[in-house]
Amino acid sequence: MHTYYRYHGGTPAPGALIIKFYHSGDEIRGFIRKIAEPSEDDAIFPGEEMEPEAAFRMAENKNRGPDKPPIFVELSEGVQWDPAWGRLM
Repeated sequence: MHTYYRYHGGTPAPGALIIKFYHSGDEIRGFIRKIAEPSEDDAIFPGEEMEPEAAFRMAENKNRGPDKPPIFVELSEGVQWDPAWGRLM
């Protein structure tokens, strides 16, 4: 089971990933934001909405390497965490 960290605002360290989930109609969709160095713009991907499982899979794939910062999750108003997604700290 994967562990994710609730995003409380502020700016995590460069390289950190934030998955933001929101309502799109009656479904939950998400996108990923990669925090950049202060002098650069954050990267947002993909260009279209993703289902939660796809967002987690993409974030895990992009979060490989020796440093492997935590993956943060931001839940928009009305979105509830689903324990099937993993553990949210």
